[in-house]
Amino acid sequence: MTLAIASCIIVGYLFGSISTGYLVGRLHHFDIRNYGSGNAGATNASRTLGKKAGFLVLICDLLKVLIPASIVHYVIFAGEDYSTLLCMITGFAGVLGHNYPVWLGFKGGKGISSTGGAMIATDSWFALGIPVFVLIVATTKYVSLGSMFVVILYPIVIGITRFGDPYYVPMLVTACLFTASGVFTHRKNIVRLLNGTERKFGQRVEVPAETAVAEAVIDSEKETQS
Repeated sequence: MTLAIASCIIVGYLFGSISTGYLVGRLHHFDIRNYGSGNAGATNASRTLGKKAGFLVLICDLLKVLIPASIVHYVIFAGEDYSTLLCMITGFAGVLGHNYPVWLGFKGGKGISSTGGAMIATDSWFALGIPVFVLIVATTKYVSLGSMFVVILYPIVIGITRFGDPYYVPMLVTACLFTASGVFTHRKNIVRLLNGTERKFGQRVEVPAETAVAEAVIDSEKETQS
């Protein structure tokens, strides 16, 4: 069991640390972490690169956790009474990899899309939370509110639906870690929400043309040197 947990943590982190937002930004010759909120997640990608790019990043960030966690849950450890727990551990490691990718100096995103992937891997019924998330964002125009809904929902549902499971306590603790991580990465958003200064969904952040050109030149020079 210990070896299985360690393996799930390593695999989950490695997949999670694939920073889609950063990679998509580099295709446009700039680092999105230098603009907007400074995060390499779907929301900031949408603000700096547009909604299509933001949606692409969201889907990829969800899948990079959903796929390995689902394989752990339904293939490698299928039928084992601890398969769901290992799935959740893989998912949480993926969120940590997304938020703190070692190859980007531990500066990544906020982990909400990745948390969604972990939730769906745990139980496909969690996919029903997606339209609720969309409804909250569409109604309030605040992605952070929808994000808080996602991270708070996880331990509540696990606490209700998994009661009596032989690994109930560690599963509930793991679900709470998702919540703690989500709240921590959104701590500044929470303050801005309370102060009424939170940026609404759809507001673009313009990347200065001269900065983008400068970063493109740097990229070109690096390619030439290599």
